[in-house]
This record gives sequence, C-alpha cells and structure tokens, in this order.
Amino acid sequence: MWVRCGCACVGCGDTQGGGVGGWGSPTQVPSVPPAHSLLCRWGRPLGPEETLRLLEASVVHQEGALLSLSKPPGLSVQGCSGELSLVALLPALRRRLGLPAELHVVKAPTRECSGLVLLSSCHRTTEQLQQFFSKARRRGQYPATYCAVTVGVPAEAEGEIRAGLRWQQQGDTAMVVPVPVPGRRSLARKEVKNTLTRYRVLGAAGGCALLQLQPKTAFPEQLPVHLTLLLCPALGDHKHSSCVGRVLGVPFLLPPEAAPARTQVLDEELMARLGLSAQRLRRLPLHIHLQRLELPQGPLCAPLPPPFLHTLRCLGLPEP
Repeated sequence: MWVRCGCACVGCGDTQGGGVGGWGSPTQVPSVPPAHSLLCRWGRPLGPEETLRLLEASVVHQEGALLSLSKPPGLSVQGCSGELSLVALLPALRRRLGLPAELHVVKAPTRECSGLVLLSSCHRTTEQLQQFFSKARRRGQYPATYCAVTVGVPAEAEGEIRAGLRWQQQGDTAMVVPVPVPGRRSLARKEVKNTLTRYRVLGAAGGCALLQLQPKTAFPEQLPVHLTLLLCPALGDHKHSSCVGRVLGVPFLLPPEAAPARTQVLDEELMARLGLSAQRLRRLPLHIHLQRLELPQGPLCAPLPPPFLHTLRCLGLPEP
C-alpha cells in the first residue's frame, strides 16, 4: 500500500519522475557539492546560510507531499529557543526548493546523529506514515537501519541488545541510563521503557568496527547507550562512552554515577590513524547514521556524510 492523500492540501498530488533516485532501489545521489566539504573539518559549526545550502544540496528524494534529505551530524531537529535547528530552517528551505506548502518532520535522527530526514507537506500523509512505522515495529519488523563506527569490536558477530532505559538527573544534566532489571511498577508508570536493538558487524579493523543497527523500539539516545552496553561505544560519543572503562585493554562497564560525560578518550594509535589532535577530538561528530528507511512502497537510502566516509577510509573499514 502506498500512502495517498485524499485531502485538498497543496502538494499532495502524486507526481511521476520528479524526484532524485527511486523508492524501490538504492537512491542515486548526485556528486557531493562544495557545501559538504564544510563538514570535513570534524564538526566545525555551520551558520544558517551554510546549513541551508547543505540541506538544499542534500535532498535525496522528492515525490508528491514527501521530501527526504540527509541531515548532517550536530544539527538539532526541533532545537531550543534561539538555537539553529532543522525546523527553524524549513520555511527558508521550502522557498529555496520552490515548494508550495509548508513542510513538517515525519521522521528524523536525533541531533547528534546524521542521516535520513523524512518531511511532508500534508498532515494526513504524516499521520499515515507514523502509523505505518508503529505497526511495522509491532509486527516485529525493523523499519529503520543505522550504521555506526564503534571503538571496540563486539564479541559476537550479530545479536540483540535489550535493556530498560530511563531518564536520570545527574547534577544539572539529564542523562539516559540503563536499568538492568526494570520493575513492573516502573514499567507500568512508564518511568522505564524496555528497549531492543538488533546489530550485525559489517567489518572490523584496528580494534574498531562498522555495525549495522536496527532499533525495534524508539527511545532518546537508545543507540549510543546500547553500544556502551555492548562495551563498544560509538566513535564521537562524548556523552556515554565514559561508561566503558578498560583495565589492561579489557573493557568493562561503569555505573553512570561513576562516569560523568566527557570528551571521548581514544588511544594515541587511533588518534594518529584518524589524524586527530586533542582539540579536534572534542569536535569529532557522533558516527551513527540513519542510512535506510522502509516505506510502504519500498526502501529509501541516504549517503554517508563526508566525516563518516573519511573515518571508514582511515580505519580500513568497508563502505556500506
């Protein structure tokens, strides 16, 4: 079933041949434009004009009421007051692309992650797609596929990560922390949510790995927290990676209370392979990318951002 809108919204018509790439096959992405080179400096902050040019050049598909693009890491979707965000830039992006109706977000990765953003100019289409994603998860399907570079290689080539997650206040910061054995009451009160991510190792080299991640549940910061439980934190995770300590090279898990957020610690050999200084390490973006979404008419894919590709080449990992 394809999502068709029966309302009178502008832009809800079903167009043919107007998009870049195809729904039923990996998207054909145009050559990387000059704006993308701005991200190659390990997360250097972009201004509104630079970000707009980047988003305009990152459109991967456009059809009817739907528009999809590939978001850079570090760009907030909603944002706080006065903060640069995708939502704040949508009116200007719509004008640049010559679209007749307002856009709103259907699905997007979190601020720290890069990858596919699905936008719609029709509220009914948005609701139908959100229902499609919810029903797919209830049927045991995995509509979203991420890829991640990890510091460390999982002991098993594939498996599942299950954990209860909840918010916990640590000083002035609210953190997502795992709950080893959630109680029935905390689950019933929705203080804790049981979460599940399926993973598969796509390649390993030099003590790092490229993983495919498919979350069955949706919870803030689920993927980086799950990777720490795997004892393989994501590269560029400056919030949760401190929960993984090492003794004589053997990783172990620290309780969140004993591991405050800090710049990720990498050994000198890995820093050298990535060409990183201590100053540049602080700006290293999170290497988790929403690469693929399953939609009613087929899959939609987004290209990896330049910093992610640069890391794969430096580490000798395969490009998915």
